[in-house]
Amino acid sequence: ENAIGPLAVRNDDILKMYSGKTVEINNTDAEGRLVLADCVSHASKNLGKVDLIVDMATLTGAQLVATGKKHAGILANTEQAEKRAYDAGMRSGDLAYPLLYAPDLLTQEFASKVADMKNSVKDRGNAQTSCAGHFIESHIDASYDGGWIHVDMAGPSSKNERATGYGVGLVLALLNAPGFD
Repeated sequence: ENAIGPLAVRNDDILKMYSGKTVEINNTDAEGRLVLADCVSHASKNLGKVDLIVDMATLTGAQLVATGKKHAGILANTEQAEKRAYDAGMRSGDLAYPLLYAPDLLTQEFASKVADMKNSVKDRGNAQTSCAGHFIESHIDASYDGGWIHVDMAGPSSKNERATGYGVGLVLALLNAPGFD
């Protein structure tokens, strides 16, 4: 248990997310996706007409298994968004490679008997890093019709126990900032 006080979230707690969905906590170490889920929910409901929402984190150790230490894993809701992220990685040097996109197959990993979903997968051997991204994606407001890119940068975020600064160039290239276009 990693509780830091009497009000800390614990296994078997049920949280109501910003999206309105309920989540059964079955892994208190999978807290980052809870925050990102609320962020994409807020962005998709309240930011007006945006064409792209990006979330980025050192979310899962499974990303290293999927795409290695030099490439972040990317999950996107459209082929266009996926290509945009891949191309931004190539231009910036913050390399990124697509993860398996299969929400219809993978969301069952979060099945719960007492809430809309659990916060962590049942089977860690079933595309875990894609599952974590799909958990976040499931909180995007249904009215949002733009692109979404999830970047799991656990691998390229550090080298020799030092931070690499990974992600800055990727975001600048996604935005077509001068020098990154």
